[in-house]
Amino acid sequence: MFQVELALWDTAGQEDYDRLRPLSYPDTDVILMCFSIDSPDSLENIPEKWTPEVKHFCPNVPIILVGNKKDTRNDENTKRELMKMKQEPVRTDEGRSMSEKINAFSYLECSAKTKEGVREVFETATRAALQVKKKKGRGCQLL
Repeated sequence: MFQVELALWDTAGQEDYDRLRPLSYPDTDVILMCFSIDSPDSLENIPEKWTPEVKHFCPNVPIILVGNKKDTRNDENTKRELMKMKQEPVRTDEGRSMSEKINAFSYLECSAKTKEGVREVFETATRAALQVKKKKGRGCQLL
């Protein structure tokens, strides 16, 4: 057994930060590319905005696609609000399909509220980072 140190960088997604965000990419070992299950629009941003940016600045770095807020999928209030916009929560098969489309290492869903799947996200990120050969003794950085 060995110890792994994870350094996390939660980058701002707003357009105002588009020019600063690339400064956080060097030495990244794995990307956690997240969208919100209660926001289909955030899933659409994955191939349109995030994948091109990440593949430009971090070629060959494994991507794990993560659907956040898994607990909202069956929440009646969430469904009602999305229905007003003729939308519905992102389905698991839609997330998997997007994962394949962007050639992600893995697709996972989690909920910070219920803690379901959170540990699996970080365990999978660690495995993905360790599969890429790096200098011995170096920690991993998650973005």
